[in-house]
Amino acid sequence: MTSRREFLAGAAAAFAAAPFASVPALAQRHLLLGLQLYTVRADLAKDYEGTLKLVKAAGVRKVQANLTMSGRTSQQQRKIYDEMGFIWDSIHASGDALRNNAQATIDEAKAAGIKNITCSFPLYPTDRAVIMAGPTVDDWKKNIDTFNTIGGLCKKSGLTFGYHNHNLEFRKIGDVVPYDLLIKEADPALVSMEMDIGWVASSGADPVAYLTKYPKRYSAVHIKDLKSVGIPNVNGKMDSAIIGKGIIDWNKVLPAIKKSSVTSAYLELEEPYDPSPIGMVQQSAAFLKGKL
Repeated sequence: MTSRREFLAGAAAAFAAAPFASVPALAQRHLLLGLQLYTVRADLAKDYEGTLKLVKAAGVRKVQANLTMSGRTSQQQRKIYDEMGFIWDSIHASGDALRNNAQATIDEAKAAGIKNITCSFPLYPTDRAVIMAGPTVDDWKKNIDTFNTIGGLCKKSGLTFGYHNHNLEFRKIGDVVPYDLLIKEADPALVSMEMDIGWVASSGADPVAYLTKYPKRYSAVHIKDLKSVGIPNVNGKMDSAIIGKGIIDWNKVLPAIKKSSVTSAYLELEEPYDPSPIGMVQQSAAFLKGKL
């Protein structure tokens, strides 16, 4: 006769062995609305806590920031966000902080209670202008190797690591789409993807198609809308729009997000701001209310 302990152990093992068997059911879950604080950086520089109060009043419950934000250290930020009731478990980092000081960045993030580090821009070539002009396939492979290495360091420290796209990742090099190369060759056990919906769409690619084809590859999204002017392009350009007033079909995108392994959804809006950064956050949050 099977004991209760044996039954529970077997059930737990079966559940653990099922490769994301519960993904379809995730369509019923709800995601907390987050904000990448890059959006309101100018306002934070003028009135940090006053801006955050407006952000919270708009319905935002999570924030994503850098380790240093408008002169605040990671520990100072932790105190502020905790006192205001925000969840802060993810940061953006790039440049030398990851190229040359990855472990130091990881250590500081961990000390501040961060769970995820996401690289916000390619690390190679080191010259931003050269990156914007177009990395080579070898450059992208060097990025991938470095991401795998940093992802391994994060994993050893109990953190996760991800990569955030713009639209230059969709600039074809012969038959190679760098974004596809990133998805396929970055180790999924070490490097997750944070899809920026707006930047994907700005390139002419379909965010729904990627979320559907690679549902387990994504851990986070940036919710971003855009105007049709100058689209498509792979030159890092877009005119941001209030969510729901641009070209993105959110009736398709939001269900695709919920059917994927995404656990964090952050608003991020780009310049030029119309009517203002906080105004765009407020109107975008109002549109998303009840939809996430």
